[in-house]
Amino acid sequence: MDQDSHCTEERELLEAVSRITTFSTTGPSDEEQNQPKAEMSCQVRKENLEKDDLQDSNASLSPNSSMTTKELQEYWRNEKSQCRQVKLLFEIPSTRIVEHHLSKYVMYKIIILQTGSFDSNKSVIERRYSDFEKLHRNLLEEFSEEMEDVTFPKKTLTGNFTEEIINERKLAFKDYLRLLYSMKYIRRSKKFIDFLTRLELQEAYGCLRGGHYTKALEILLEVIGLQERLTRGNPVSVVPTLCAIVVCHKDLENPASAFEYGEKALSRLRVHTNHRYYIPLLETMITLAYELGKDFLSLQEKLEEWKAKKDPIRVFTLKELAVREYVQ
Repeated sequence: MDQDSHCTEERELLEAVSRITTFSTTGPSDEEQNQPKAEMSCQVRKENLEKDDLQDSNASLSPNSSMTTKELQEYWRNEKSQCRQVKLLFEIPSTRIVEHHLSKYVMYKIIILQTGSFDSNKSVIERRYSDFEKLHRNLLEEFSEEMEDVTFPKKTLTGNFTEEIINERKLAFKDYLRLLYSMKYIRRSKKFIDFLTRLELQEAYGCLRGGHYTKALEILLEVIGLQERLTRGNPVSVVPTLCAIVVCHKDLENPASAFEYGEKALSRLRVHTNHRYYIPLLETMITLAYELGKDFLSLQEKLEEWKAKKDPIRVFTLKELAVREYVQ
């Protein structure tokens, strides 16, 4: 990136932060109070979700778990801290018009920041009108009552590329994302999270499959922070991304970094030993630990314990699992 482009991006970020500070204390809980109708319509969904969460928790603490009491206590402390909501703010400071031979569209730059302080780990993504439109259509299918009063900027027959229309949509899409995020069941939904992360993950996994590990790793490291913030209530959901980072570091001959991210992934699977990534990850971590001169015997014991309890089944390697993610 040249100096002018770098300065432009920094200026956009500073402008976004200055606008954000005027309402940085306004989080989802404040806005939820202004949405009684949406929250009332969520009551049945809430009861079902809480019931499912309880069942998942009970299932996690199965008699087959080999964790000690101390390990379980540590796990639930970590789990509790993971579930604390991180409040995010959305800004759309700029746009760009993309022209191809047969198409022309506007890309909206979305900056996603954590409230409360300057966020050095900001996430920056780009989406076009059709991406927002698809999100809105998908959410209407699942959250029809919650979305009843949510407005969406309509297409116009002419003038879609005028400065006036583009600026109107920038503001509209910023308010749209803030409103969606203010509704608990929507911000936790896979459809909303996919809108903010899926395009980048698809690109990253495409690079991984093509053997372009440096590029894949660059994208994965950018998206993992946002993924973790969006899925605090479901830390296991980021395991595939963490494991893809392990694969990239390993193939780039960075065993120490691979082991670091492998430990993060393994910590999220302590009571989820039936997860498809658990055994392939354990096997990879044993290899990495041996290479780095770290303790691999405890990992080997976990692997042997699992194999003793389960019938022999075909298990993919960690890399084989990674290349299968986001295959259409």
